[in-house]
Amino acid sequence: MSDEVLCAIEGGVATVTLNRPGQRNAMNSALLATLRLRFEELDANRDVRVVVVRGAGPAFCAGMDLKEMEERRGVPGDPEGGVIEVLQRVERSRHPTIAMVHGDAIAGGCELALHCDLRVASEVARFGMPLARIGLVVPFTLGQKLVEVIGPAHTRHLLFTGQPIDARRALEIGMVHQVVGAAELEAATYQLAQSIARNAPLALAGIKATILRAVSLREGIAHADLDEASARARQSADASEGRRAMLEKRRPVFRGE
Repeated sequence: MSDEVLCAIEGGVATVTLNRPGQRNAMNSALLATLRLRFEELDANRDVRVVVVRGAGPAFCAGMDLKEMEERRGVPGDPEGGVIEVLQRVERSRHPTIAMVHGDAIAGGCELALHCDLRVASEVARFGMPLARIGLVVPFTLGQKLVEVIGPAHTRHLLFTGQPIDARRALEIGMVHQVVGAAELEAATYQLAQSIARNAPLALAGIKATILRAVSLREGIAHADLDEASARARQSADASEGRRAMLEKRRPVFRGE
């Protein structure tokens, strides 16, 4: 399990690397469990000032592992492996976090980037939430994060169309903070990380806590009915067809059931 997510620390900057390049860093249950563990370990490490999240191979993260999700369909428990809780764990890290997005950040991968404090993207990166294209409903808390970052108008377009956007468009709508050439991405990201790491640790912790408290009002919104709707969609025949079609690289045939 430890190889699913790598971690290295240098000069106060921790680098957390999603390490399933052959699967485009799709999030299976093992990766999610390890990602949670890595952030718990980093929170306890007083030498860490900033965390950079990146992906091995050509993609940042292609979202959930659809093959595992389909295999777990109908099995008691969360077929998404607790992804919401893990993303919230990333967001609530005591350290500032930076997503270094060099390639596709799709669905859960897009949400992982959004749950980091800052995002630096390569000009060839893409961001997408194609849930409607595979018969799924965005969970309330993840839809809420989209609205928080890019506003309701852009959230509607991203979710209704299911089409990815490029890095320049992501910058225009406020999804990322900086876009650079592919060859400059690593240098730009770590320059930003070091500029943050040089600041006072107590100040950084206080600022992070203040920001988290400021957005905590969202947690008081009731959404049990929406969670039920999301769960029904996830267990539907259309969702199963959507996952199979994606894996088989064909157009899905939805029947509204």
